[in-house]
Amino acid sequence: MRIVTLTQESKQNLLEDLLKRSPNNYGAYEEKVAAIVDDVRKRKNEAVFEYTEKFDHAKIDASNIKVTKEELEEAYTQVDPELIEVIRKALVNIRSYHEKQKRTSWFDSKEDGTLLGQKITPLARVGVYVPGGKAVYPSSVLMNIVPAKVAGVGKIIMTTPCNAEGKVNPTTLVAANEAGADEVYKVGGAQAIAALAFGTESIEKVDKIVGPGNIYVALAKKAVYGFVNIDSIAGPSEILVLADETANPRYVAADLLSQAEHDEMASAILITTSMELAKKVSEEVDGFVEVLSRKDIITKSLEQFGYILVAETMQDAIDAANEIASEHLEIVTANPFEVMTRIRNAGAIFIGEYSSEPLGDYFAGPNHVLPTNGTSRFFSPLNVDDFVKKSSIVYYSREALEAVHEDIEKFAKAEQLTAHANSIHVRFE
Repeated sequence: MRIVTLTQESKQNLLEDLLKRSPNNYGAYEEKVAAIVDDVRKRKNEAVFEYTEKFDHAKIDASNIKVTKEELEEAYTQVDPELIEVIRKALVNIRSYHEKQKRTSWFDSKEDGTLLGQKITPLARVGVYVPGGKAVYPSSVLMNIVPAKVAGVGKIIMTTPCNAEGKVNPTTLVAANEAGADEVYKVGGAQAIAALAFGTESIEKVDKIVGPGNIYVALAKKAVYGFVNIDSIAGPSEILVLADETANPRYVAADLLSQAEHDEMASAILITTSMELAKKVSEEVDGFVEVLSRKDIITKSLEQFGYILVAETMQDAIDAANEIASEHLEIVTANPFEVMTRIRNAGAIFIGEYSSEPLGDYFAGPNHVLPTNGTSRFFSPLNVDDFVKKSSIVYYSREALEAVHEDIEKFAKAEQLTAHANSIHVRFE
Protein backbone atom coordinates (compact mmCIF):
# COMPACT_ATOMS: atom_id res chain seq x y z
CA MET A 1 0.00 0.00 0.00
CA ARG A 2 1.15 3.54 -0.66
CA ILE A 3 2.46 5.38 2.40
CA VAL A 4 1.90 9.15 2.44
CA THR A 5 2.80 11.78 5.04
CA LEU A 6 -0.37 13.45 6.27
CA THR A 7 -0.38 17.12 5.27
CA GLN A 8 -3.14 19.53 4.35
CA GLU A 9 -2.35 18.91 0.67
CA SER A 10 -2.25 15.11 0.90
CA LYS A 11 -5.50 15.12 2.89
CA GLN A 12 -7.22 17.29 0.30
CA ASN A 13 -6.00 15.05 -2.54
CA LEU A 14 -7.35 12.03 -0.69
CA LEU A 15 -10.75 13.64 -0.10
CA GLU A 16 -11.03 14.57 -3.80
CA ASP A 17 -10.03 11.02 -4.73
CA LEU A 18 -12.71 9.50 -2.51
CA LEU A 19 -15.41 11.78 -3.93
CA LYS A 20 -14.92 10.14 -7.34
CA ARG A 21 -16.59 7.06 -5.85
CA SER A 22 -19.89 8.81 -5.16
CA PRO A 23 -22.96 7.60 -7.11
CA ASN A 24 -23.70 11.29 -7.69
CA ASN A 25 -20.78 11.33 -10.14
CA TYR A 26 -22.20 8.69 -12.45
CA GLY A 27 -24.37 10.94 -14.57
CA ALA A 28 -23.64 8.92 -17.70
CA TYR A 29 -25.88 6.13 -16.37
CA GLU A 30 -28.76 8.33 -15.23
CA GLU A 31 -30.48 8.59 -18.59
CA LYS A 32 -30.49 4.83 -19.08
CA VAL A 33 -31.80 4.25 -15.55
CA ALA A 34 -34.48 6.93 -15.94
CA ALA A 35 -35.71 5.22 -19.12
CA ILE A 36 -36.06 1.88 -17.31
CA VAL A 37 -37.87 3.46 -14.37
CA ASP A 38 -40.27 5.33 -16.63
CA ASP A 39 -40.95 2.22 -18.72
CA VAL A 40 -41.79 0.13 -15.65
CA ARG A 41 -44.01 2.91 -14.34
CA LYS A 42 -46.00 2.86 -17.59
CA ARG A 43 -46.01 -0.80 -18.61
CA LYS A 44 -45.66 -2.40 -15.16
CA ASN A 45 -45.35 -6.22 -15.25
CA GLU A 46 -44.73 -6.33 -18.98
CA ALA A 47 -41.65 -4.12 -18.68
CA VAL A 48 -40.37 -5.94 -15.58
CA PHE A 49 -40.52 -9.29 -17.36
CA GLU A 50 -38.74 -7.93 -20.45
CA TYR A 51 -35.88 -6.37 -18.43
CA THR A 52 -35.49 -9.51 -16.33
CA GLU A 53 -35.03 -11.58 -19.49
CA LYS A 54 -32.67 -8.99 -20.99
CA PHE A 55 -30.41 -8.50 -17.96
CA ASP A 56 -30.76 -11.73 -15.95
CA HIS A 57 -31.59 -14.07 -18.88
CA ALA A 58 -34.55 -15.46 -16.95
CA LYS A 59 -38.08 -15.96 -18.26
CA ILE A 60 -40.30 -14.60 -15.52
CA ASP A 61 -44.05 -14.00 -15.71
CA ALA A 62 -46.98 -13.44 -13.37
CA SER A 63 -47.15 -17.15 -12.55
CA ASN A 64 -43.59 -17.50 -11.23
CA ILE A 65 -42.36 -14.02 -10.24
CA LYS A 66 -43.20 -14.61 -6.58
CA VAL A 67 -41.20 -17.09 -4.53
CA THR A 68 -43.50 -19.93 -3.47
CA LYS A 69 -43.72 -21.85 -0.21
CA GLU A 70 -42.33 -24.89 -2.03
CA GLU A 71 -39.30 -22.92 -3.25
CA LEU A 72 -38.71 -21.70 0.28
CA GLU A 73 -38.88 -25.24 1.68
CA GLU A 74 -36.46 -26.40 -1.01
CA ALA A 75 -34.03 -23.63 -0.04
CA TYR A 76 -33.82 -24.97 3.52
CA THR A 77 -32.67 -28.35 2.18
CA GLN A 78 -29.85 -26.65 0.23
CA VAL A 79 -28.34 -24.58 3.06
CA ASP A 80 -25.94 -25.99 5.64
CA PRO A 81 -27.92 -26.46 8.91
CA GLU A 82 -24.97 -25.01 10.85
CA LEU A 83 -25.19 -21.81 8.78
CA ILE A 84 -28.92 -21.61 9.52
CA GLU A 85 -28.10 -21.77 13.23
CA VAL A 86 -25.53 -18.98 12.82
CA ILE A 87 -28.15 -16.87 11.04
CA ARG A 88 -30.55 -17.45 13.94
CA LYS A 89 -27.91 -16.47 16.52
CA ALA A 90 -27.13 -13.29 14.58
CA LEU A 91 -30.84 -12.50 14.41
CA VAL A 92 -31.10 -12.60 18.20
CA ASN A 93 -28.32 -10.01 18.52
CA ILE A 94 -29.63 -7.78 15.72
CA ARG A 95 -33.19 -7.86 17.04
CA SER A 96 -32.10 -7.19 20.62
CA TYR A 97 -30.02 -4.17 19.59
CA HIS A 98 -32.79 -2.64 17.48
CA GLU A 99 -35.46 -3.22 20.15
CA LYS A 100 -33.60 -0.63 22.24
CA GLN A 101 -34.16 1.97 19.49
CA LYS A 102 -37.96 1.83 19.65
CA ARG A 103 -39.73 5.06 20.55
CA THR A 104 -43.24 5.60 21.83
CA SER A 105 -45.79 8.30 21.16
CA TRP A 106 -45.93 11.05 23.76
CA PHE A 107 -48.52 13.61 24.86
CA ASP A 108 -48.12 16.65 27.10
CA SER A 109 -51.30 18.20 28.53
CA LYS A 110 -51.42 21.37 30.61
CA GLU A 111 -53.96 22.98 32.90
CA ASP A 112 -54.51 25.86 30.45
CA GLY A 113 -56.43 23.51 28.13
CA THR A 114 -53.67 22.61 25.66
CA LEU A 115 -52.41 19.20 24.66
CA LEU A 116 -49.39 18.71 22.41
CA GLY A 117 -47.76 15.48 21.39
CA GLN A 118 -46.16 13.23 18.83
CA LYS A 119 -47.76 10.10 17.40
CA ILE A 120 -45.44 7.33 16.13
CA THR A 121 -46.87 5.21 13.29
CA PRO A 122 -45.06 2.34 11.52
CA LEU A 123 -44.94 2.48 7.73
CA ALA A 124 -47.56 0.31 6.04
CA ARG A 125 -45.34 -1.31 3.36
CA VAL A 126 -41.57 -1.38 2.92
CA GLY A 127 -39.56 -2.74 0.00
CA VAL A 128 -36.20 -4.41 0.69
CA TYR A 129 -33.77 -4.77 -2.20
CA VAL A 130 -31.15 -7.52 -1.95
CA PRO A 131 -28.41 -7.69 -4.61
CA GLY A 132 -27.38 -10.94 -6.23
CA GLY A 133 -24.42 -10.02 -8.45
CA LYS A 134 -20.78 -10.42 -7.41
CA ALA A 135 -21.61 -11.99 -4.05
CA VAL A 136 -24.48 -13.24 -1.89
CA TYR A 137 -25.38 -11.12 1.12
CA PRO A 138 -27.74 -12.88 3.57
CA SER A 139 -26.35 -10.57 6.26
CA SER A 140 -27.85 -7.59 4.40
CA VAL A 141 -31.19 -9.37 4.34
CA LEU A 142 -31.16 -9.52 8.13
CA MET A 143 -29.96 -5.94 8.60
CA ASN A 144 -32.65 -4.45 6.35
CA ILE A 145 -35.61 -6.54 7.48
CA VAL A 146 -35.11 -6.73 11.26
CA PRO A 147 -35.42 -2.99 12.09
CA ALA A 148 -38.54 -2.85 9.91
CA LYS A 149 -40.05 -5.77 11.82
CA VAL A 150 -39.12 -4.23 15.16
CA ALA A 151 -40.70 -0.94 14.08
CA GLY A 152 -43.95 -2.76 13.32
CA VAL A 153 -44.08 -2.32 9.52
CA GLY A 154 -47.26 -3.91 8.20
CA LYS A 155 -45.78 -5.67 5.17
CA ILE A 156 -42.19 -6.27 4.06
CA ILE A 157 -41.74 -7.01 0.36
CA MET A 158 -38.31 -8.20 -0.79
CA THR A 159 -36.96 -8.25 -4.33
CA THR A 160 -33.76 -9.96 -5.46
CA PRO A 161 -32.40 -11.13 -8.82
CA CYS A 162 -32.79 -14.75 -9.89
CA ASN A 163 -30.51 -16.87 -12.07
CA ALA A 164 -31.25 -17.93 -15.64
CA GLU A 165 -33.31 -20.85 -14.33
CA GLY A 166 -35.50 -18.53 -12.31
CA LYS A 167 -34.03 -19.59 -8.97
CA VAL A 168 -33.10 -17.29 -6.07
CA ASN A 169 -30.01 -18.06 -4.01
CA PRO A 170 -31.18 -20.46 -1.26
CA THR A 171 -29.18 -18.74 1.52
CA THR A 172 -30.83 -15.43 0.63
CA LEU A 173 -34.26 -17.07 0.82
CA VAL A 174 -33.56 -18.72 4.16
CA ALA A 175 -32.32 -15.42 5.61
CA ALA A 176 -35.43 -13.62 4.30
CA ASN A 177 -37.75 -16.16 5.88
CA GLU A 178 -35.91 -16.21 9.20
CA ALA A 179 -35.91 -12.39 9.37
CA GLY A 180 -39.62 -12.14 8.54
CA ALA A 181 -40.08 -11.05 4.92
CA ASP A 182 -43.74 -11.34 3.92
CA GLU A 183 -43.20 -11.73 0.16
CA VAL A 184 -40.15 -12.30 -2.04
CA TYR A 185 -40.07 -11.50 -5.77
CA LYS A 186 -37.52 -12.56 -8.40
CA VAL A 187 -36.65 -9.14 -9.76
CA GLY A 188 -33.37 -7.23 -9.68
CA GLY A 189 -31.80 -4.01 -10.91
CA ALA A 190 -33.44 -0.67 -11.64
CA GLN A 191 -36.62 -2.46 -12.76
CA ALA A 192 -37.08 -3.88 -9.23
CA ILE A 193 -36.76 -0.43 -7.66
CA ALA A 194 -39.30 1.01 -10.11
CA ALA A 195 -41.71 -1.87 -9.45
CA LEU A 196 -41.54 -1.25 -5.71
CA ALA A 197 -41.90 2.51 -6.13
CA PHE A 198 -44.88 2.53 -8.48
CA GLY A 199 -46.37 -0.94 -8.17
CA THR A 200 -47.22 -3.47 -10.87
CA GLU A 201 -49.92 -6.07 -11.37
CA SER A 202 -47.81 -8.47 -9.26
CA ILE A 203 -45.87 -6.23 -6.84
CA GLU A 204 -47.55 -3.79 -4.46
CA LYS A 205 -46.36 -0.19 -4.27
CA VAL A 206 -44.42 0.46 -1.08
CA ASP A 207 -43.84 3.52 1.09
CA LYS A 208 -40.07 3.16 1.41
CA ILE A 209 -37.26 1.24 -0.30
CA VAL A 210 -34.14 0.14 1.53
CA GLY A 211 -31.15 -2.03 0.68
CA PRO A 212 -27.84 -1.91 -1.19
CA GLY A 213 -27.18 -2.46 -4.89
CA ASN A 214 -25.00 -1.59 -7.86
CA ILE A 215 -24.85 1.80 -9.57
CA TYR A 216 -28.09 1.12 -11.50
CA VAL A 217 -29.94 0.33 -8.27
CA ALA A 218 -28.48 3.39 -6.52
CA LEU A 219 -29.49 5.71 -9.35
CA ALA A 220 -32.94 4.14 -9.59
CA LYS A 221 -33.48 4.82 -5.89
CA LYS A 222 -32.40 8.40 -6.50
CA ALA A 223 -34.87 8.65 -9.41
CA VAL A 224 -37.89 7.41 -7.42
CA TYR A 225 -37.13 9.41 -4.27
CA GLY A 226 -40.10 11.68 -3.63
CA PHE A 227 -42.58 9.17 -4.98
CA VAL A 228 -41.42 6.93 -2.14
CA ASN A 229 -38.85 7.37 0.61
CA ILE A 230 -35.47 5.63 0.47
CA ASP A 231 -32.79 4.83 3.02
CA SER A 232 -29.85 6.41 1.15
CA ILE A 233 -27.94 6.37 -2.11
CA ALA A 234 -25.14 4.13 -0.95
CA GLY A 235 -21.65 4.22 -2.43
CA PRO A 236 -18.90 1.57 -2.33
CA SER A 237 -17.77 0.18 1.02
CA GLU A 238 -14.98 1.82 3.01
CA ILE A 239 -12.92 1.36 6.14
CA LEU A 240 -10.62 3.69 8.07
CA VAL A 241 -8.33 2.36 10.80
CA LEU A 242 -6.99 4.85 13.33
CA ALA A 243 -3.90 3.33 15.00
CA ASP A 244 -0.80 4.16 17.01
CA GLU A 245 2.42 2.22 17.65
CA THR A 246 0.61 -0.22 19.98
CA ALA A 247 -1.49 -1.72 17.16
CA ASN A 248 -0.87 -5.21 15.80
CA PRO A 249 0.13 -4.69 12.13
CA ARG A 250 -1.18 -8.09 11.09
CA TYR A 251 -4.62 -7.38 12.55
CA VAL A 252 -4.73 -3.93 10.95
CA ALA A 253 -3.77 -5.29 7.52
CA ALA A 254 -6.41 -8.03 7.71
CA ASP A 255 -9.09 -5.49 8.67
CA LEU A 256 -8.21 -3.13 5.81
CA LEU A 257 -8.53 -5.98 3.32
CA SER A 258 -11.91 -7.04 4.73
CA GLN A 259 -13.43 -4.04 2.95
CA ALA A 260 -11.09 -3.85 -0.05
CA GLU A 261 -12.44 -7.23 -1.21
CA HIS A 262 -15.98 -5.87 -1.67
CA ASP A 263 -15.30 -4.31 -5.06
CA GLU A 264 -12.77 -2.33 -7.08
CA MET A 265 -14.22 0.97 -5.84
CA ALA A 266 -13.95 0.11 -2.14
CA SER A 267 -11.68 2.27 0.03
CA ALA A 268 -9.24 1.10 2.74
CA ILE A 269 -7.31 3.73 4.72
CA LEU A 270 -4.96 3.55 7.69
CA ILE A 271 -4.10 6.72 9.59
CA THR A 272 -1.32 6.22 12.10
CA THR A 273 1.19 8.19 14.14
CA SER A 274 3.84 5.47 13.63
CA MET A 275 5.93 5.16 10.44
CA GLU A 276 7.14 1.79 11.71
CA LEU A 277 3.57 0.51 11.95
CA ALA A 278 2.81 1.94 8.49
CA LYS A 279 5.66 -0.05 6.92
CA LYS A 280 4.76 -3.27 8.75
CA VAL A 281 1.08 -3.00 7.77
CA SER A 282 2.07 -2.46 4.13
CA GLU A 283 4.19 -5.63 4.25
CA GLU A 284 1.40 -7.63 5.86
CA VAL A 285 -1.05 -6.41 3.23
CA ASP A 286 1.25 -7.62 0.45
CA GLY A 287 1.45 -11.04 2.07
CA PHE A 288 -2.30 -11.40 2.58
CA VAL A 289 -3.16 -10.28 -0.96
CA GLU A 290 -1.19 -13.16 -2.45
CA VAL A 291 -3.30 -15.80 -0.68
CA LEU A 292 -6.80 -14.25 -0.58
CA SER A 293 -9.44 -15.48 -3.04
CA ARG A 294 -10.49 -12.05 -4.34
CA LYS A 295 -6.94 -10.95 -5.12
CA ASP A 296 -7.78 -9.11 -8.36
CA ILE A 297 -10.56 -7.04 -6.77
CA ILE A 298 -8.44 -6.23 -3.71
CA THR A 299 -5.46 -5.18 -5.82
CA LYS A 300 -7.52 -2.76 -7.91
CA SER A 301 -9.21 -1.35 -4.82
CA LEU A 302 -5.89 -0.68 -3.09
CA GLU A 303 -4.30 0.79 -6.22
CA GLN A 304 -7.13 3.29 -6.59
CA PHE A 305 -8.33 4.02 -3.06
CA GLY A 306 -5.91 2.41 -0.61
CA TYR A 307 -3.83 4.75 1.57
CA ILE A 308 -1.61 4.68 4.63
CA LEU A 309 -1.37 8.20 6.06
CA VAL A 310 1.31 8.95 8.65
CA ALA A 311 0.32 11.80 10.98
CA GLU A 312 2.57 13.81 13.27
CA THR A 313 0.17 13.70 16.23
CA MET A 314 -2.91 11.71 17.24
CA GLN A 315 -4.98 14.91 17.11
CA ASP A 316 -3.93 15.38 13.47
CA ALA A 317 -4.98 11.79 12.80
CA ILE A 318 -8.35 12.29 14.50
CA ASP A 319 -8.97 15.55 12.60
CA ALA A 320 -8.32 13.74 9.31
CA ALA A 321 -10.61 10.88 10.29
CA ASN A 322 -13.39 13.35 11.06
CA GLU A 323 -12.96 15.01 7.66
CA ILE A 324 -12.97 11.70 5.79
CA ALA A 325 -16.08 10.62 7.76
CA SER A 326 -15.72 6.95 6.94
CA GLU A 327 -18.45 4.33 6.82
CA HIS A 328 -16.48 2.03 9.18
CA LEU A 329 -13.92 3.37 11.67
CA GLU A 330 -11.69 1.14 13.77
CA ILE A 331 -9.77 2.64 16.69
CA VAL A 332 -6.69 0.60 17.64
CA THR A 333 -4.74 2.82 20.03
CA ALA A 334 -3.43 2.71 23.59
CA ASN A 335 -6.56 4.57 24.81
CA PRO A 336 -9.28 3.76 22.25
CA PHE A 337 -12.24 4.89 24.36
CA GLU A 338 -10.66 8.31 24.91
CA VAL A 339 -10.05 8.62 21.16
CA MET A 340 -13.66 7.58 20.50
CA THR A 341 -14.95 10.61 22.43
CA ARG A 342 -13.18 12.86 19.91
CA ILE A 343 -14.71 11.20 16.83
CA ARG A 344 -17.58 13.19 15.36
CA ASN A 345 -18.07 11.56 11.98
CA ALA A 346 -18.29 7.81 11.38
CA GLY A 347 -21.02 5.37 10.42
CA ALA A 348 -19.93 2.68 12.90
CA ILE A 349 -17.05 2.83 15.39
CA PHE A 350 -15.17 -0.33 16.39
CA ILE A 351 -13.08 -0.01 19.55
CA GLY A 352 -10.00 -2.08 20.30
CA GLU A 353 -8.07 -4.81 18.50
CA TYR A 354 -10.73 -7.50 19.01
CA SER A 355 -13.58 -5.46 17.55
CA SER A 356 -12.84 -6.18 13.91
CA GLU A 357 -15.20 -4.65 11.35
CA PRO A 358 -16.69 -8.00 10.17
CA LEU A 359 -18.01 -8.46 13.73
CA GLY A 360 -20.39 -5.63 12.90
CA ASP A 361 -21.15 -6.94 9.42
CA TYR A 362 -22.51 -10.24 10.66
CA PHE A 363 -23.08 -10.70 14.33
CA ALA A 364 -22.73 -7.99 16.98
CA GLY A 365 -26.18 -6.44 16.49
CA PRO A 366 -25.80 -2.81 15.29
CA ASN A 367 -26.89 -2.28 11.72
CA HIS A 368 -24.30 -2.64 8.96
CA VAL A 369 -26.24 -0.44 6.52
CA LEU A 370 -24.16 2.70 7.02
CA PRO A 371 -23.59 6.13 5.44
CA THR A 372 -20.79 6.20 2.83
CA ASN A 373 -18.82 8.80 0.88
CA GLY A 374 -18.48 11.18 3.80
CA THR A 375 -22.23 11.28 4.47
CA SER A 376 -21.74 10.15 8.07
CA ARG A 377 -21.31 13.90 8.68
CA PHE A 378 -25.12 14.11 8.51
CA PHE A 379 -26.58 10.59 8.06
CA SER A 380 -26.96 7.74 10.56
CA PRO A 381 -26.95 3.94 10.26
CA LEU A 382 -30.21 2.27 9.21
CA ASN A 383 -32.38 2.02 12.33
CA VAL A 384 -35.91 1.60 13.65
CA ASP A 385 -36.66 5.31 13.14
CA ASP A 386 -36.26 4.76 9.40
CA PHE A 387 -39.41 2.63 9.39
CA VAL A 388 -41.79 4.88 11.29
CA LYS A 389 -43.26 8.30 10.71
CA LYS A 390 -44.14 10.95 13.25
CA SER A 391 -47.32 13.02 13.36
CA SER A 392 -47.64 16.17 15.46
CA ILE A 393 -50.68 16.30 17.78
CA VAL A 394 -52.30 19.65 18.63
CA TYR A 395 -55.35 20.21 20.84
CA TYR A 396 -56.53 23.59 22.25
CA SER A 397 -59.73 24.14 24.21
CA ARG A 398 -61.79 27.27 23.46
CA GLU A 399 -60.37 28.90 26.57
CA ALA A 400 -56.80 28.12 25.58
CA LEU A 401 -57.26 29.51 22.06
CA GLU A 402 -59.08 32.60 23.34
CA ALA A 403 -56.05 33.53 25.42
CA VAL A 404 -53.77 33.69 22.36
CA HIS A 405 -56.06 34.31 19.36
CA GLU A 406 -55.15 37.96 18.94
CA ASP A 407 -51.43 37.10 18.85
CA ILE A 408 -52.03 34.53 16.12
CA GLU A 409 -54.17 36.91 14.07
CA LYS A 410 -51.49 39.60 14.32
CA PHE A 411 -48.81 37.15 13.14
CA ALA A 412 -50.95 36.02 10.17
CA LYS A 413 -51.73 39.60 9.11
CA ALA A 414 -48.02 40.46 9.25
CA GLU A 415 -47.54 37.81 6.57
CA GLN A 416 -50.55 39.21 4.65
CA LEU A 417 -52.38 35.89 5.03
CA THR A 418 -55.79 37.25 5.93
CA ALA A 419 -57.57 33.90 5.49
CA HIS A 420 -55.26 32.46 8.13
CA ALA A 421 -56.18 35.29 10.48
CA ASN A 422 -59.87 34.91 9.68
CA SER A 423 -59.77 31.18 10.49
CA ILE A 424 -58.92 32.14 14.07
CA HIS A 425 -61.05 35.33 14.21
CA VAL A 426 -64.39 33.71 13.30
CA ARG A 427 -64.27 31.62 16.46
CA PHE A 428 -64.47 34.76 18.59
CA GLU A 429 -66.86 37.04 16.68
